Amino acid sequence: MYEPLYTAAEMRAAEERYPGYPDTVPELMERAGAAVAREAMLAFPAARRFACVCGGGANGGDGRVAARILREAGHEAYETADVEGYDVIVDAVFGTGFRGEPRPDAAAVIERMNAAGTPIVSVDLPSGVDASTGEVAGAVANADLTVTFHAPKLGLALAPGRFHAGRVVVAEIGLEEIVTEHRRATPALLGLVPRRVAGDTKYTAGSVLVVGGQRGMTGAACLSALAAFRADAGYVTLAVPAESLAIAESLVLEAVKISWTDEDAVETIVAAAGRAGAIALGPGLGRGSGRRALVRGLLERIDLPAVVDADALFELEPFERAAPTVLTPHAGELARLLGTDSEWVGAHRLEAARQAAERFGAVVMLKGPDTIVAAPGAGVIVSDLGSPALATAGTGDVLTGITAAFLAKGLEPQIAAAAAAVAHSRAAELAPQGVGLIASDLLDSLPAVLEQ
Repeated sequence: MYEPLYTAAEMRAAEERYPGYPDTVPELMERAGAAVAREAMLAFPAARRFACVCGGGANGGDGRVAARILREAGHEAYETADVEGYDVIVDAVFGTGFRGEPRPDAAAVIERMNAAGTPIVSVDLPSGVDASTGEVAGAVANADLTVTFHAPKLGLALAPGRFHAGRVVVAEIGLEEIVTEHRRATPALLGLVPRRVAGDTKYTAGSVLVVGGQRGMTGAACLSALAAFRADAGYVTLAVPAESLAIAESLVLEAVKISWTDEDAVETIVAAAGRAGAIALGPGLGRGSGRRALVRGLLERIDLPAVVDADALFELEPFERAAPTVLTPHAGELARLLGTDSEWVGAHRLEAARQAAERFGAVVMLKGPDTIVAAPGAGVIVSDLGSPALATAGTGDVLTGITAAFLAKGLEPQIAAAAAAVAHSRAAELAPQGVGLIASDLLDSLPAVLEQ
């Protein structure tokens, strides 16, 4: 259900467990360098001249081994920083021990590699990527292929580092697996989602209350409600402002609809939550002081697992809740929650998600090219299955509905959020549309995802 994602410290611990360490380091280096040479030749069979740009550490040692093995295979392979005129560049400047910003001389070498217009094969990590966070503070190699050792590094799964890795190949070098703090979600995680069984009712199969949908944004709440149904919830109540009720009635046939006004919203919605198993709060809700007070009142009064999304995140302050809570921000929304800017969040996605989880005492699902699911005091779960096709309006509302359905079925909140991210991504893959996919296309794919 999960694959390990190693930090630099965890990779070092795995190496130190190897029998005879540190005397056996040359043995490990030989295997690593051989793997790089092998994968480079497989990926670029027509290449004859290889420039191996080697740093002074262990990563550089791997590169030097790769250069020797390439020569033994009949290729021209030189350890050089002058990279013009070669068929392939082997980037062995920095490895898992790197963090921060490259020194000016190293940055100049990395920039020359990128400017050469030649395929780059990176050793373990693209030089300039932090293995433990995916952060990029300065010059960074733009690899076409990354040959990483033993297991993927966290920095290869998280943006911005993942965007510089190209295709990633994991090469086994004989190390023992260890339990890592952070994990990658796989489609097998969906096997944890409870299916309807004999004896279930529409309520025990998962009952969801969706709150949102002000005029002009009714579609957001309707998408969440339909996604909850397609994620196998048995019952969905859609609570919208009175002026949106007629639209909701026409868009979602299966849900029970209720309406509320600013004067009676909290009491009306609390009463509707009586038979629900989870609440989805925020899709198309609208902003303003009245809406913020509504969000606060519902979180305080409704003792159910809650997904807090979209407008419900606007100017949200830390709150006390006994029931599980999942916040689902994108980078801009998370920046507002942390009092920073979206550029900082984009550059420090792991740190931002973990800070928010601790600040709010909630699971935080940071959406983006990779989805980071952080829980207070725990490692993160990463779903990096997302398709660029998901970058379209309304897909976040679908994710909210899926997450609420999984919470209503009784999944623990971090697992529910990670499983929802996987289901969301797989639905995009299975949708017949590639170009031009819209959020509602995901709804038809969701049942097939869960069946698989």
